[in-house]
Amino acid sequence: MPTTTDSLLARAVTTSSGLRYLIRQPGSGPTARAGEKVTVHYTGFLTDGHIFDASVKQGGPLKVRAGRGEVVPGWDEVLLLLPQGSRARVWIPAALGYGSEGRQDPDNEQRYLIPPNADLVFELEVLKIK
Repeated sequence: MPTTTDSLLARAVTTSSGLRYLIRQPGSGPTARAGEKVTVHYTGFLTDGHIFDASVKQGGPLKVRAGRGEVVPGWDEVLLLLPQGSRARVWIPAALGYGSEGRQDPDNEQRYLIPPNADLVFELEVLKIK
């Protein structure tokens, strides 16, 4: 997991799977149930602070059905925990992310966007649940 230099990590909730999250701004809307569509803005970091992906770079928020395996297991888990309107920091252990496979750079197979066994950190904002 990330080093303790991340002061927010000390206040995070840890789930039984090892996922950690801290709600930075509570939402007042509903919490998603499995199969519901969740619209979310995100920025993904490696634990060294390197940004590997962001919804704004992709042209807008991500829409995904929560709990249906459309995203890494850590996302599936946390999307069922965050009410609409929430902003949260999420720490995803490698086993709930891209695991030992990592994620190769589609433009250069010699490089990884996400190295094997990398823990991930996300800033998430749940915009809409329906």
